[in-house]
Amino acid sequence: MTEYLKEYIKEVETLVKGKVTKDDVEDLYKKITFFQHERLIHLIVTMFFVLFTLVFLVLCFKNTLFLIPTIILLIMIVFYILHYYFLENSVQKLYKIYDKMNSKVISK
Repeated sequence: MTEYLKEYIKEVETLVKGKVTKDDVEDLYKKITFFQHERLIHLIVTMFFVLFTLVFLVLCFKNTLFLIPTIILLIMIVFYILHYYFLENSVQKLYKIYDKMNSKVISK
């Protein structure tokens, strides 16, 4: 997903420099909605990982065997947060590009 989103942003940024049609704006809007869903799913998954990590952390105080899954979950949380951060910033970048494209189409 990361590479796909990076490539799509590059493609749309080059499109903005040229002639923009109403169909281009609508396509970008559809893609933004798809990326918003992806972002929401990653937020939900991240929150569940945090919840499970907290549960395992509490269980670590009862039994040290739970330390291993807790560490694994902590590592996974870091990567989920990094990916979510990328998704959030990329979608916000697409919002700005959408505004530029929309203003170009409206001004015609």
